[in-house]
Amino acid sequence: MYDAAAVQKELDIACLLARRAGEAILRHYEGALPVEYKDAGQSDPVTAADREANAIIVEGLRTAFPDDAVLAEESAASADRRKKSRLWCVDPIDGTRELIARNGQFAVMIGLAIAGQARLGVVFQPTSGTLFWGYGDQAGIEQFGERTLLHVSACGDPCQATVVTSRSHPSRAVARVAAAMGIKRVEPLGSVGLKVAAVARGRAELYISFSNRTMEWDACAPEAIVRASGGEMTDVLGEPLQYNKPSVETPHGMVASNGLLHPAVIAALRAEAVERRWI
Repeated sequence: MYDAAAVQKELDIACLLARRAGEAILRHYEGALPVEYKDAGQSDPVTAADREANAIIVEGLRTAFPDDAVLAEESAASADRRKKSRLWCVDPIDGTRELIARNGQFAVMIGLAIAGQARLGVVFQPTSGTLFWGYGDQAGIEQFGERTLLHVSACGDPCQATVVTSRSHPSRAVARVAAAMGIKRVEPLGSVGLKVAAVARGRAELYISFSNRTMEWDACAPEAIVRASGGEMTDVLGEPLQYNKPSVETPHGMVASNGLLHPAVIAALRAEAVERRWI
């Protein structure tokens, strides 16, 4: 079991570092924002804001928790990370394309995985100052100086449900699954963290991603938050997400839900999974 004082320290430091990174990101966001690409196909953009936020968080975590491993998108992972039971997963800007588009739909994400499972998460949206957090069975939102506890919706009828989907990478497969389930509301939104947070706060019931390019740093913080709010998060096959693997991809996509709809959506996803030869 978690020690309450230890958890509070972890949460406080993660929140502090997320806010510090957010301040640095906004300085870039409000000024010039040169864009580079990590790949020849120019599908994976990166900016100085990503790198500065990454450095702030990684340095802060390594100072506060020197015995833990750190896996961050914009820096080399701890050399001995797989020997550690505790792994911090850091996405300094979840939604760099949204940052570049200056639409505000990006977030700082810091998650802690213990023994391969997501245990604590912080997702911070710099442009609104909104911070989501979760650990154990407690999740909350801090906004306008107030803290409110989160809980997923009680919707068990797919026809009344809302699916949040990628704004920058629309998915025909997600549209097909939603139609098959009778879901009429499909809302685009940037940032995996913000989409899963929408489920955690009861503004949506489902998030589905078939991407096999999603990494552990994309999943850890959101999973901890949605689980702490009473929801569920697995891969498309319904299998638990694992962290600190040899390869850091989540090869079978991700599904977050309010829990009540999880069995139905996993069943509806089976045909798409078969087509991809995942089963």
